[in-house]
Amino acid sequence: MYDRKAVRRRRAALAVFVALSIAILTAYFGESGGGFFHALQRGAQEAFAPIESGATRALKPVRDFFGWAGDTIDAKDQNKELKEEVERLRSELADAQTSRRDARQLRGLVGLHRQEGFPRGTRPVAARVIARSPTVWFSSLKIDKGSGDGIRLNQPVIAAATNTSGSAVGGLAGKITRVTGGTAEVTLITDESSGVAAQVMPAGASGVVKPEVGNPRDLLLDFVEGGRRVTEGTIVVTSGFKASRVESLFPRGIPIGEVTKVDLDEVELYQRVHIRPYADLRRIDIVQVLTRKPPATQTAEVVAP
Repeated sequence: MYDRKAVRRRRAALAVFVALSIAILTAYFGESGGGFFHALQRGAQEAFAPIESGATRALKPVRDFFGWAGDTIDAKDQNKELKEEVERLRSELADAQTSRRDARQLRGLVGLHRQEGFPRGTRPVAARVIARSPTVWFSSLKIDKGSGDGIRLNQPVIAAATNTSGSAVGGLAGKITRVTGGTAEVTLITDESSGVAAQVMPAGASGVVKPEVGNPRDLLLDFVEGGRRVTEGTIVVTSGFKASRVESLFPRGIPIGEVTKVDLDEVELYQRVHIRPYADLRRIDIVQVLTRKPPATQTAEVVAP
């Protein structure tokens, strides 16, 4: 039941409290610094100071805990953001490095076609490497172009690299040995089954280039007649020979590599020529397949690049 008397008593008490508070505040601000109310305030502060100090010390571990928890949460958020930033920058760096490597290899292929003596009219088809042989011998590759792009068996494949001076170069990489509609397999010149009829320029000493087992950066040109002395630094190209019904798979004039060392037999009748291939067969990303054989009249001419 609603009690009107109780309500009136509470209102009267509240009015008295408000009036008393106003009177105390008026007296406090009106008196000097040494007055009664100022002294009472100082006394209360001194009386409660130990309690306040104790409460502060007692609650410090709690405050520290919540502060540590907040800092930890902030640090985790920042760590996550930094990790995401690192991943983004790493991805951008990988893309930039891949683009630079592709551009360097494409420049090498363009420079290769511009060399004197390179067979003309071969209609190159560029392709990207999508798989490599699982062994350490660097014997084969798979590319993303196939019969639908004009790729056929035994077509020559060239690739590029960067030489010691930093300029882009290129040379023979291998030949097509398997074709599907959209892919093809390339057997590299470092495969044990590979053999390329070659010629040393400009002397004209000839032989067959075979891989040195276990070393993809060393090819061998065996059984070169000793009368035509081969020197280090000379260029070796495909010879494109024709003999009765036998014809080389590779047109004449494709650079293979550079002579690095020459071994002579005891009577110096034959030379064993070591060749470093121009194509970096361990790091090929882009190749070109020479899908058309040049005219016979052209392949008969070779000018040292």
